[in-house]
Amino acid sequence: MDKIDLNLIRKQITELDETLLKLLAQRRQLSLQVVKSKIQDLKPVRDHYRESLLLENLVEKGRKLDLSGDYIHRVYRNIIEDSVELQQDFLLKLDNPKLKNGQYKIAYLGSPGSYSYNAVDKYLTSINGELIDVGCKTFDEIFAAVENKQAEIGLLPIENTSSGSINEVYDLLQTTRLKIIDEVYIPVRHSLLGKPGSKIEDIHTIYAHHQPIAQCSEFLASLPGVKLKNMDSTSSALAYVSQLEDPNVAVLGSIEAGKVHQLTPLQNNIANQKINQTRFIVVAKEGIQVPLGCAAKTSLVISVGQRPGALVDALAILKDHQINMCKIESRPIQGKPWEEMFYIDVTENLRKEKLQNALQVLKANVHHYSELGCYVRRSIPEEA
Repeated sequence: MDKIDLNLIRKQITELDETLLKLLAQRRQLSLQVVKSKIQDLKPVRDHYRESLLLENLVEKGRKLDLSGDYIHRVYRNIIEDSVELQQDFLLKLDNPKLKNGQYKIAYLGSPGSYSYNAVDKYLTSINGELIDVGCKTFDEIFAAVENKQAEIGLLPIENTSSGSINEVYDLLQTTRLKIIDEVYIPVRHSLLGKPGSKIEDIHTIYAHHQPIAQCSEFLASLPGVKLKNMDSTSSALAYVSQLEDPNVAVLGSIEAGKVHQLTPLQNNIANQKINQTRFIVVAKEGIQVPLGCAAKTSLVISVGQRPGALVDALAILKDHQINMCKIESRPIQGKPWEEMFYIDVTENLRKEKLQNALQVLKANVHHYSELGCYVRRSIPEEA
């Protein structure tokens, strides 16, 4: 057997990777031409039937090249979702000229290294923007920064697949005049991080935000005698542990954040659920117009009083008008003990006549009604 030149093979792989990147960029440009055609023909961005046919065709062709169907599906599902996001964002900017390219003052929880910062980075990528950092210590500060025009937009986590809804954010939405203008989903991969040379069996104290603590409760329960210290954000916990110079303390955070703070993973993938994702909302002083060709979501707030069947009657109005409800959350009404405010997400565009007809009836049959915003419905990642 001839000797294999590893350096030559690596060089060839690098050249192929660069070619693939150029082809992916070309494909994205063609996707923009596709959406311009859809504008002319008044077609929606998403065509699930065509996507299914495309995947079936690619899987069949890939198998002839010794590529597994699962591999083809995973690769092209990401490519398709990127194309959909690209087309939706193109339409969004056409209908909302105030959405600019350039620098944005964004209020978010923590600082570089926090999961909120990762969500900010993903959002900025979608709008081709750059960050002017407005890191905050609390959710209240985020709302206040946007309301007082210290920031143009705010980004807040609102629910997680493991720990559920983030009640503090829902409670703040009850009184704010800010509007939801977008949503962002990010995978959350928790690790236990410590100083280089630390050993997990020697850790006596772990610092973390209360959300990661809840999401990693099963792992933490397996560490008897270890104290948990709540911090106001993941980034503040990371910074604190980094400064302690103590090999017997640790923090919950991502591997990437650990690198920022010179911390090393002691154990990875410690969340209760293998697929752990957080949904963030983006808020601003003014709402946006969602193009009719985009998948949309509208968020509402209602209260229905205390009579029997009041909530059922309200939800039946949505059902009768064939409006799909994808989320409902109840929270106490401030100053009114034992009364609840209901937060509802529906998968419909506020500009559609069908939804407007439903909401006209709904308003007449509830005690309180308000709209938190209509925005593009983002694709949920298949894997964390």
